[in-house]
Amino acid sequence: MRNQEGLTLTGFMIAAVLGIIVLLLALKIGPPYMEYIQIKKQFNDLAKDPELQNVPPRTVIGKFFLRAAVENITSLGNGDVDVEKVDGTLVISAAYTVCVPIVANLRACMDFKPSSAD
Repeated sequence: MRNQEGLTLTGFMIAAVLGIIVLLLALKIGPPYMEYIQIKKQFNDLAKDPELQNVPPRTVIGKFFLRAAVENITSLGNGDVDVEKVDGTLVISAAYTVCVPIVANLRACMDFKPSSAD
């Protein structure tokens, strides 16, 4: 007589619940990381733009927010973006925090520091 092999209903339910929890966390935490990638891409594109190399920082910041509106970037405000020249190269950076509600009073807070210098 062979021993039965396989997954029990209890084992399946535990695995399903754990899988759902991991999936929900990924769906909650994923969008801020995707926005960070978009911000970093926009910073790099603006820093490489030859037309913006000799303009005031306010102009660069204005160009960023025009692009941010198109890309639906909402995590940054007017005071969050810094523009400076380092060794003749335009460096655009920011530092911001995103807190995402997970369940009830549990939140995931993530600190981001995108920069065109990286």
